[in-house]
Amino acid sequence: MIDSRFMDRALDLAARGGRAVMPNPMVGAVIVHGDMIIGEGYHQQYGGPHAEVFAIESVTDRSLLRDATIYVSLEPCSHFGKTPPCADLLIQSGIRTVVVGCKDPNPKVAGRGIQKLRDAGISVYEGVRERECIVLNRRFILFQLQHRPYVILKWAETSDRFIARDDGTSQWISGEFSRRTAHRWRSQEMSILVGTTTARLDDPQLTVRHVEGVSPLRLVIDRELSLPNSLAIFNNEVETWIFNAHSEKHEGNTWWKKIIPSQPLPNQILDYLHAAKKLSVMIEGGTQTLQSFIDAGLWDEARVFQSKKSFGTGLAAPSLNVNGHTTMPSGKDRIEIFQHPDLAQRLGISDSSLLRLEADLLAPGV
Repeated sequence: MIDSRFMDRALDLAARGGRAVMPNPMVGAVIVHGDMIIGEGYHQQYGGPHAEVFAIESVTDRSLLRDATIYVSLEPCSHFGKTPPCADLLIQSGIRTVVVGCKDPNPKVAGRGIQKLRDAGISVYEGVRERECIVLNRRFILFQLQHRPYVILKWAETSDRFIARDDGTSQWISGEFSRRTAHRWRSQEMSILVGTTTARLDDPQLTVRHVEGVSPLRLVIDRELSLPNSLAIFNNEVETWIFNAHSEKHEGNTWWKKIIPSQPLPNQILDYLHAAKKLSVMIEGGTQTLQSFIDAGLWDEARVFQSKKSFGTGLAAPSLNVNGHTTMPSGKDRIEIFQHPDLAQRLGISDSSLLRLEADLLAPGV
């Protein structure tokens, strides 16, 4: 008998992997004998053992495996990568029943893991908590299906929907709690992007400071190479890419990436990131940069801090023109979460209702 509660546990475990496993997916595994969990594990580090390995190794009495069921949030891999195929490991373990949350869209797997298990006489059940499993790994899954990173838009706006004052300055619209939340979000993504004006006026570090975590790849648009070297983005603290129309070079930890002025910039940026296997990018503004991705339809999720402050006049916030969103508190502010109308379809989910993305935002381990 399949019990979806064990898949819920596998999802909880999977989320612990977070940024550390990228560009791999987050995967959790739970081994059940009768109605008791006898083993569990999750993918902890890119290049390290997969969830199934940890789960099997945690079982004290291996003789129980022949009568056990393993719940895995993502289809077991069937190919040799940095580790051997997990499908082979499950076959060798003697486990006779495998419950899979969702298929792995990676062309190297894409149903082959499930088929290998069935060819070995193992009973495989698919689609248990499938929607939740897809949403958890939406960065990885969209990267595989759409051949580009998952794009998150993020900005803070006043109650009268301004993103900055008339002179372009925006510090600080949101409160301290929201700023800590924003840094936690940075730690969850593989790259972060700002435009020329934001880099010049705000001089952001674009690093993770208020929480523990790894800083993402820094991306800056500077078409005409007009930004001064004194800015924080040139401090070599974190790998940084400068998108420009003139130069292709690198110095220390800074790389200049040449773009073609006559072609859409959002597409070129995402192509560079896809080639580098960056599963996600968070775009932190300002309005012109954010709106360019919105107008191109190249966004998947938007996270908006709305403050109680009012400017009266200033630079207008981006316009999504999307109906339906979810809201949660953020200290004295609130967070509004939007998804692109096509996001469910992009992820291979049949219905297009809201995907409860806020659950991911609140999970401390993601």
